[in-house]
Amino acid sequence: MPYELQELAAISGMPGLYRLVRAARHGVLVESLDEKATRTLAPARNKVSLLSEISIYTQDPEETVPLTEAFERIYQKHGATAPVTSKSSEGELTEFMASVIPDYDRDRVYLSDIKKLATWFGIVSKHVPYQEAATPATTDQAADTEPAAEEPLSTGGVIAASDEAASAEGNPEAAPKKSRKKAE
Repeated sequence: MPYELQELAAISGMPGLYRLVRAARHGVLVESLDEKATRTLAPARNKVSLLSEISIYTQDPEETVPLTEAFERIYQKHGATAPVTSKSSEGELTEFMASVIPDYDRDRVYLSDIKKLATWFGIVSKHVPYQEAATPATTDQAADTEPAAEEPLSTGGVIAASDEAASAEGNPEAAPKKSRKKAE
């Protein structure tokens, strides 16, 4: 994913976007995505919407465009700055949306949604680094660096084929023992 949106959220009743820090007893501790980066508690009564779970409606009722993909399309088409803001005219905003997602549902995607999209893209592109999407060549290289089946792993080694066969037969003495120590 070009922009990592898993820990970013919009919170009802609070302007702007926030990075989730950790859960708290009466809500969520968040850090604002601005120059100040102030930490505050978002009360449990406020609705927290993760950006990674937001999608945009399309003409096909079975399909939506995830916000991460919409941000990727905007970045590929316009770079790190969107050509519109929330203050742009209605015509400019709808033209911008049609250029990014040509088949967006004009009945269910309101002007306020397009304004949020432009505002959120501006905030995210300013405070979250853009990462190039993985190409098939880079994924092939990553597959080459994975250990082979015979190579020992960092978690304790390889189970020999004879051990696997013995454990499959139900012989408890030949089966490797599992550690009960919790990961730290």
